[in-house]
Amino acid sequence: MPERANPKLRAIQVQPAVHQGQQGVVLADPLGITEAGLFVPAALAPILPLIDGTRDLGTLRTGFELRTGIPLSPGAVQRLISELDASMFLDNANFADALEAATREYRQAKSRTPVMAGRSCPGDPQELAAMLQGYLDAAGETPGPPAEIKGLISPHIDFPRGGPVYGGAWAAAAPAVKSADLIVILGTDHNGGEGEITVTRQSYETPWGIVPTDQEAVDRIAVLAGEDTVFKGELRHRGEHSVEAALIWAHYLRREKPPHVLPILCGSFESFIRQGVSPSAAGAIPAIVEALRETVNRRRTIVVAAADLAHVGPVFGDLQPLDLATRARLEAQDRRLLDVLQQADPEAFLAEIKADGDQRRICGIPPIYILLAVLTGTKGSVTGYAQCPASPDGGSIVSICGMVYH
Repeated sequence: MPERANPKLRAIQVQPAVHQGQQGVVLADPLGITEAGLFVPAALAPILPLIDGTRDLGTLRTGFELRTGIPLSPGAVQRLISELDASMFLDNANFADALEAATREYRQAKSRTPVMAGRSCPGDPQELAAMLQGYLDAAGETPGPPAEIKGLISPHIDFPRGGPVYGGAWAAAAPAVKSADLIVILGTDHNGGEGEITVTRQSYETPWGIVPTDQEAVDRIAVLAGEDTVFKGELRHRGEHSVEAALIWAHYLRREKPPHVLPILCGSFESFIRQGVSPSAAGAIPAIVEALRETVNRRRTIVVAAADLAHVGPVFGDLQPLDLATRARLEAQDRRLLDVLQQADPEAFLAEIKADGDQRRICGIPPIYILLAVLTGTKGSVTGYAQCPASPDGGSIVSICGMVYH
């Protein structure tokens, strides 16, 4: 039993599940501190939102009974809280110790271990190179002065589904990538808090070796935004794939001389969209934008937003699967968004999302917004668009795009 009188769930993942024929939810750890999930039966699941640090065990029992009309024994509440504590799903000293140990291990490792290689893309360097080169060949590498390209939007979906769009974006940006002094990768933080910006001093690894994280650039952000602020969620870099998806492409184009990179994870903008306010003055975001603008002006820098677009269909909570007509409407909406993105105006981009309350669930709003804020004054060119299946029947879709900024 935890030492805290009023137990509090920490930020965890909750997914519907069936266990031994019983409906319920499974709790999982987005930080990967514990790999085991915890199944909670549907009848008991209504107690989970009540475990918010404001109630002791008796009040949890009362709140559950008032909410459901179902009596709950003190022993059942005690067992659940003990199981949550053993699984390190409670925000308490047990979890804090485990987080500290895991963060220390991550920082002391020679590099951040790949999570995509061998799973969503080949782990063998030759096989991976052949895959990426195939996409580049299909797109055609675009010659041109390296200084023309300042940044790009690249997907973070898996390569087999998004390969042609990846290929178009990275082929267009290849000359600039090959001559860049620094590549900033703004990744979608799928488990990050509202407006949270997270950096790391750890270097990422790909099948071709280690890509060095630029310590000077990290230090500058830490000074402007606050060390405690930007490193608070550093362990999320360990399991988040979005930065890695872009970094693999950058490393492939620079295998002879790996670039210095600045990996940044960008947390949710949900509250900004819901409240209709701009994130331009929120938390660490102004400091990040200032630091990156300064860097772009001082060094030959490419800024990458690793971002997907719409997530629609039953897999994502919609009632009806997409048919040909709704897929056509989705593309029309996405194309309007691409028109806005070409203007490199972060507030116009956010206004377009707010207009429909983000009903399409754009998965990449924060990194795109920050990229546009840094590269304001440039112009974007679309290099590709695709609707990728997210279910076997094709009724759920993830849309993606590629774009470069001059």
